[in-house]
Parts: sequence; C-alpha cells; structure tokens
Amino acid sequence: MSDFRRLSDSVMASPQLSLADLEEARAAGVTLVINNRPDDEEPGQLPGAAVEEAARAAGMDYLAIPITRSGFSAQQVEVMGSALAGAEGHVLAYCRTGTRSTLLWALAQSAGGAEPDAVAKAAAIAGYDVGPVRGMMDVLAGAGKG
Repeated sequence: MSDFRRLSDSVMASPQLSLADLEEARAAGVTLVINNRPDDEEPGQLPGAAVEEAARAAGMDYLAIPITRSGFSAQQVEVMGSALAGAEGHVLAYCRTGTRSTLLWALAQSAGGAEPDAVAKAAAIAGYDVGPVRGMMDVLAGAGKG
C-alpha cells in the first residue's frame, strides 16, 4: 500500500517506492518520478535503476536527485525547481521516508518565490516538518524578492 502524501495540487512525496507503487502512481496521474535517495543507503533497498526502468515502462519520466547526509546544494534545489516547473502532470518524489523529498521541494518552492509560511503549512498537513531547512527557505524566498 502506497504512502503518497500530497504537498501541492501537483506534487506528492513518498517513502521508498516499491514496483507495485509505480503502477498506483501512474493511475494517480503521476508523469514524473523523482528519486531523492542514493543507492545502497540501506540493505535491500530497491535500486534507482530498477525504479527508473519500471517508471519508464509505465510511461512516466524519471529523474534522480540523490540527497545524502551532507545536505542540500544549490544545484539540487535548482534541478528540483526546474523539474517541477517543467512537469506535465503530477510529480511523485521519494526517499527513505519522504522527508528529504519534502525538504528539497520546500527549498525549490521558496527559491521559486513561494511564501515559506504557506510551503511549511502544506508540508505539515502532509505530515512533514520543514524546520531543518526553514532558515534557508526564508533566505531563498528573500533572494527572489531583490
């Protein structure tokens, strides 16, 4: 059973996907799967290549933006923002728990001009806390206003 959590009208976050989840994602209108999890993070993890193959076979696009323990880079935020802006249909981003995907989404939204309070509220409704990146969200949102 999938655990897709809606962050916005077009973006969902999820813990690690199974191959069965991909069919459910396609049925839910997902056109882009974003993998925010590095391979070999834990034993038995479904490799990104397997997710990519299954997603593409189901007619969805796939993008890997792995987030490691070292945190988020400006390039990762930019790539995520571009992917979200260019997506036609729903996007499903995943990692181990969905938290890194949500945090990267929040940073990309803030960098794109979204109000950080609204982004934080949407994440909280989905069950995620953007506290670890809230300061950076404010900085990114402020940079876009100058």
